[in-house]
This record gives sequence, C-alpha cells and structure tokens, in this order.
Amino acid sequence: MRANFYGLLARVLAKPMDEETLATMRGLADHDDGTPLGEAIASFGKLCVRTPRGKAEEEFTELFYGVGAGGEISPYASLYLTGLVYDKPLAALRTDMARLGIAAMENTGEPEDHIASLCEIMHGLLTGGLGGDAGRAEAKAFFDKHLAPWAGQMFKDLEGAQSAALYMPVGTIGRLFMEIEREAYEMAA
Repeated sequence: MRANFYGLLARVLAKPMDEETLATMRGLADHDDGTPLGEAIASFGKLCVRTPRGKAEEEFTELFYGVGAGGEISPYASLYLTGLVYDKPLAALRTDMARLGIAAMENTGEPEDHIASLCEIMHGLLTGGLGGDAGRAEAKAFFDKHLAPWAGQMFKDLEGAQSAALYMPVGTIGRLFMEIEREAYEMAA
C-alpha cells in the first residue's frame, strides 16, 4: 500500500495529468475511510471529477512552472534544502542512484531530485522493481536522506499554494503520507 501512495504521488506530480490519469484519479472519489488521509484522497477524487484536463494542466503549469520566473512551488530537493538547483542534494542522490543501479529517466527535462522522481524511486524500492533484493532494506535510508528533510514542507507548501485547487488535496495527501512514513520508520528503528 505504501508503494501505491508513492506511485500515486509520482504520477500526479511528474507532469500535467492527461485524460487517463484524471480518469484513474476520479475513481478515488469514494475512497473516504474516515481518516484524514482518506478524506484527502476522496477530496482529490471529487475534484478530479469536476476538473477538465485543460484546467488541470493550467493549474499544474501555474504551480510548478509559472510564467517567466517560475511557479509557485519548487518540486526540487536541492532548491528546498540549499536554495540552489543542481546542488549537493542532487549530487548525493545521483551517487545513491548509481550505487543502487538506478538510472535517470531520459527525456524528462527535470533533475533527478524532482519530487515525482523521488516518489517513483521509493515506489520501485518498495516493490522490488529497483534495487533488487536490497530495495526494501534501502527504502528507509533513501527516505531518511532524500525525502524526510524536505518533502513534508514541500507538500505543506503545495497544500497552501494560492494557485492550488485541484492540487491542494495532493499537498494534503503528500504531507500526511510523509508524516506517516516518518513515524513508521521511527517505530521500526
């Protein structure tokens, strides 16, 4: 289930949602299980039902790319942690990716420390699709080093972004999930 959360976050944050992704997310409208995370998932699904693809794309662009100087939210670990793009956190990530045998995806146009890329890597580590047999054991170290220091804040910023309507519950989902992950890893230690 944890891998599925990472997969969902990666899918909706990698690029503007296409019709297939929106259709999948619309299926979450009835998910509410009475928990804050379940409520956020259901809210996101309901917003997807009411949001046409063009509007979703506009919001994504405004949030993450903006007009001219950039979007309202920066989805990069390096920028969050150091204030600079392509800085030491990205170099450390690339070193860990090479050690785990994980290659950067070609033709993305984004540095590997983009939140969607990090979520995709966590998904692969948890499912065993990346890192082989060591993947699950590596997941905690990867989370602690590459997501825990900043992702919760980025999701909180997304949750409160002025331009966020459809993506506001994505921020809530991400923030709550990062809190759950942190607590689960602390209990396991």
